[in-house]
Order: sequence, then structure tokens, then C-alpha cells
Amino acid sequence: MTKSIRVTDEVHSMIEAHKHDDETFSEAIERLIGGPSLRELAGILSDDEADTFREAIEESHADHDEELRRRFE
Repeated sequence: MTKSIRVTDEVHSMIEAHKHDDETFSEAIERLIGGPSLRELAGILSDDEADTFREAIEESHADHDEELRRRFE
């Protein structure tokens, strides 16, 4: 199914400038808009899964901070 949408010439030019040669305007718009919004992602992880991710991110940040300290001492 297709829908027609109205965009200004300026928006059309912006999409065209970012469109890859091998993709349609629909594909370009979908790529430029990105994936699901943060609101759509809310609640997909259990509390335990969220804690696991949070801990991994914090550990990664700590590792990165330590690496920077070593490089710039």
C-alpha cells in the first residue's frame, strides 16, 4: 500500500540530498527517521535485564575512563 504525502520543495531537496542512489524515497525517509522511538522501547526489558545492561554500560565507562587516564598521564 502506498500513500501520497505533501512536502515542501526544501524538504524534498533535503531528502534527495541524503538519499542513496539505490534506494527509493520511502526507503530514504525510513532510514533517515531511524528505528523505534524511545517511547516504543520503554518496558521491553525486565528489571533484571535493565540492571544487567546498566551495569555493563557503567563498567564500559569505567574501563574507558581508566584507558584515558593511562594514555594522558
